[in-house]
Amino acid sequence: MILVTDVGNTNMTLGVYRGERLEATFRMMTKTPRTSDEYGVMLTQLLKNRGIDADMLEGSIVASVVPDVMHSLIGAIVRYTGTRPLIVGPGVKTGIKVVTEDPRAIGADRIVDAVAAYEKYGGPVLVLDFGTATTYDLITEDGKFAAGITAPGIRISSEALWKQTAKLPNIEIRKPKSILAQETISSMQAGLMYGQIGQTEYIIRKVKEESKIHNLKVVATGGLGRTIADETDAIDIYDSSLTLDGLRIIYEKNCR
Repeated sequence: MILVTDVGNTNMTLGVYRGERLEATFRMMTKTPRTSDEYGVMLTQLLKNRGIDADMLEGSIVASVVPDVMHSLIGAIVRYTGTRPLIVGPGVKTGIKVVTEDPRAIGADRIVDAVAAYEKYGGPVLVLDFGTATTYDLITEDGKFAAGITAPGIRISSEALWKQTAKLPNIEIRKPKSILAQETISSMQAGLMYGQIGQTEYIIRKVKEESKIHNLKVVATGGLGRTIADETDAIDIYDSSLTLDGLRIIYEKNCR
């Protein structure tokens, strides 16, 4: 079994694979400062709750966009699982060639998503990840990471509304019954959700138009991705485990 860890700006998502089977998943908040021992105790307890002993792990891999947590997290994985994790970054085999102007500037999470989408669904493919930021990444038929678009995520937009205004509240992010809102909370929800749907459809359309790739598969992942995917025909596939699968695939390319 292997441990895979995706460290995002808001949460870190961990998974345990037995071969290609995802046996368990866990989530922890990224922004809470923790020592390596605190990470280790949490990790071993989470594993134990799913009937997994840390000694059963034979390998691990980490992709992170938050450098500040890496020292403590890696120390915890080494000390409490006995494995030294592969870190997704330059020099790691992925099967994807980044052909943007500055390949090193592409986040590890985006590379991982690209690998999973290309390996699972083939190219050309457009990968959407609805996380802290909403990202759109174009992978060509021959496996090149050709372009990426980055937009504020729905939660960032929501926080901007209530933090930067005097009277707008912090709200639950969900689609209201109608876009024709008649009070403050549903009006904010309508703007956030329908605005995201509209943005998604427009960006997909423009990517197809400018790339001239009209047979583009569109694959979405991320916390709010299913809600958006259910509301538009522009997204072909929603895959909740895309990032974790990408980590497993990269591990296998490098460590098997």
